[in-house]
Amino acid sequence: MIVLKAPQQKLLEALQSVAGIVERRHTLPILANVLLRKTGEQIEFTTSDLEIQVRTQAELGGDPGNLSTTVGARKLIDILRSLPPDQVVTISAAANKLTLTGGKSRFTLQTLPADDFPLVNEAVDFGPAFAVPQKTLKTLINQVHFAMAVHDIRYYLNGILFVAEGKQLTLVATDGHRLGLAQATLSTDIPKQEVILPRKTVLELQRLLRDEDTPIEMRFAGNQAKFSFSGMEFVTKLVEGKFPDYNRVIPKNHKNHVVLGRAPLLASLQRAAILTSDKFKGVRVNIEPGTLRIASSNAEQEEAKEEIEIDYDGDTIEVGFNVTYLMDALANISQDMVKIELQDGNASALITVPEQSGFKYVVMPMRI
Repeated sequence: MIVLKAPQQKLLEALQSVAGIVERRHTLPILANVLLRKTGEQIEFTTSDLEIQVRTQAELGGDPGNLSTTVGARKLIDILRSLPPDQVVTISAAANKLTLTGGKSRFTLQTLPADDFPLVNEAVDFGPAFAVPQKTLKTLINQVHFAMAVHDIRYYLNGILFVAEGKQLTLVATDGHRLGLAQATLSTDIPKQEVILPRKTVLELQRLLRDEDTPIEMRFAGNQAKFSFSGMEFVTKLVEGKFPDYNRVIPKNHKNHVVLGRAPLLASLQRAAILTSDKFKGVRVNIEPGTLRIASSNAEQEEAKEEIEIDYDGDTIEVGFNVTYLMDALANISQDMVKIELQDGNASALITVPEQSGFKYVVMPMRI
């Protein structure tokens, strides 16, 4: 049976959209496979890692009829990548094998039974659906993802908190040293729903979301979240646990603030970072009327000094920061100007964007 017959590019796009979660090495060999389900003209591709399941559909020709099987996802993608983009490829099925032909190339691949593929059991208690444009969610994730913890013992920090309440969607990430918060307005009023998406889910969504206005629909359950967008369905388990009260962390009423260009500040920090040591990424920030100074040094007694003219008439403050935390935030903001609010050398700094009230970034000071 001819399962499909289509240009290499079309088949590769469909496979790549679901293959991001597939691990090359897995305790269950079948999880290295993609599940192919053909129903008439439609073919469905599904992958899973037992935590996340991604599914997409396409019409890729071939004989009408039904077929279900699984085949190695990475091998299939590697083969397709090695063929020219305009090459028409044919996949046919016979006796526990799939044969892919394209031009004068022919590959025979082993399959495993579709019945053995572990599909995720979808939750029955999903809350009301709501949607935002894909580019909106992509922007929100971009603005906070870098503040997620990595392999933290406080497992609830290894992800992003999604809070949908009323007409507002809030994303929050923190690793205990810094916190990023980004908000967007929803078109519908919905009751409060709060979930923590795991790190792998966040990074995969970031990869799949497009910079366009087509909507992404979201639904949250007690232990699952479901996203539908661009012909794809994405189901993920959630991180259990209680996320910290982020509102308590965000400074209120800092009396000193300065607005300055994002790009010049980022460039100065990047230069100063060159002479920080690998283990100790600290820079000293001095702010006084008219001037912001950045200084760094290392164990070899090398030092860097940067100076930026600013419009500022507040207190003179000297404070130390991990330079990476500052650069991460500035590199993921697209606006030209940023606002930095400070209290003194011992309090957290608050970075916001003058033309966007929904973004807040808090960074703790460090001793230098």
